[in-house]
Amino acid sequence: MTVSRTICLGFLSVIAVGTILLLMPFSNSSGNWNDPLVALFTATSAVCVTGLGVVDTGTYFSFWGQFVMVVLVQIGGLGYMTATTFLLLLIGARFSLRDKIAIQQSLDRSSIYGSDQVLRSIIATTIIFELTGVFLLLPVFIPQHGFYQGLWIAIFHSINSWNNAGFSLFKDNLIGYQSSVLLNFTVTGLIIFGGIGYQVIMELYLWLRDRLTKKPERLLFSLNFKVATTTTLILLILGTISFFLIELRNPETFGQMNLVNKIMAAWFQSVTTRTAGFNTVDFGKMTTAGLFITIALMFIGASPGGTGGGMKTTTLRVLTSCTKAILQGQEQVLLYKRQVPISLILKAVGVLIGSVGTVVLATMMIALVEPNLNFIQILFEVVSAFATVGLSTGITATISPVAKLVLILTMYVGRVGVLLLMSAILGDPKPSAIRYPEENLIVG
Repeated sequence: MTVSRTICLGFLSVIAVGTILLLMPFSNSSGNWNDPLVALFTATSAVCVTGLGVVDTGTYFSFWGQFVMVVLVQIGGLGYMTATTFLLLLIGARFSLRDKIAIQQSLDRSSIYGSDQVLRSIIATTIIFELTGVFLLLPVFIPQHGFYQGLWIAIFHSINSWNNAGFSLFKDNLIGYQSSVLLNFTVTGLIIFGGIGYQVIMELYLWLRDRLTKKPERLLFSLNFKVATTTTLILLILGTISFFLIELRNPETFGQMNLVNKIMAAWFQSVTTRTAGFNTVDFGKMTTAGLFITIALMFIGASPGGTGGGMKTTTLRVLTSCTKAILQGQEQVLLYKRQVPISLILKAVGVLIGSVGTVVLATMMIALVEPNLNFIQILFEVVSAFATVGLSTGITATISPVAKLVLILTMYVGRVGVLLLMSAILGDPKPSAIRYPEENLIVG
């Protein structure tokens, strides 16, 4: 039982428990036993922090069903190892070396040192941001839904925003609030900070603390911080401009809005496509160009260590830097005057090939069982599932059970990660002292 197998089986266990709980009559608003496929799909989507749904969450599930979904989303956002080891901390259990290695791999850390402190900071950060989101969303929901219902709606959407899940209690998601400045920027703020990674947040906190206390020592940002923040900023700006220009005259999306709402809607869609799943416009009525931009942004996804999925921003930067080095005739890949290790480049290539292979295979399988659907709709749904985004053109509830099972597997692969899943299946590589001779071949 390797660490990778423990993580993969742990997610499966949480999905299984969530499916059983959502099957129960108390989870259904009608008081009847739930459809097994609906329960399995919803539990997988919640644990994988995807947000895809085959039913209307607000009317189909009871309060307790929605509560189970929130708990599953929280566990999925934190990660199986983070959630379970934090429970061990609460009961006073000590970390074994195996636990520390598992946390290191699940959080993609470079060292096992200080694992318990890292866990405490992650939980504290999560609580602070989610509570802040709740208090900011209360003025939006309480006037319309009353105090208790408004409080629950605020809690539900804050947790889903921070964990980049995208489940909503409203039938039209957040389209009814597309002109609410407070909701738009609260939700997008939670999505960005939740998806950028805990390490980036902690470095930013330490930098601000040193500035405010006027410490003479200057904090040097890590390469991960520089790459994650700059890549995220570039993608957000490019996404906002692209959505604004492409959907500007589309009467079904941005066409009927004033200029301020158009800019705000473009910003919201640019943020949410980075693995969140909320929407303030109907993606089913977007232009083909708008859908294609959405697919590209979804596939890239969030940053490592965060609650989002996708190929990751750092993977994109490593691959683009490799391309730049080749075009300039360089033999070293540099990022901010730091050389990128060969092992990291190989990992980035592996992530790209594995991600593309998963999307191609899932798209082909759904296309075979759903020949009447458009290719762009199928591709959109598959990438949304793999990148744990949760956006949909509206076909999720209408596809066949076989296609839904394909999406379930795709969400699971996207959440645990292609490389981690392959490591769990194949086992840890055996060390070898053999070195083979080099030989050139024609490439490109």
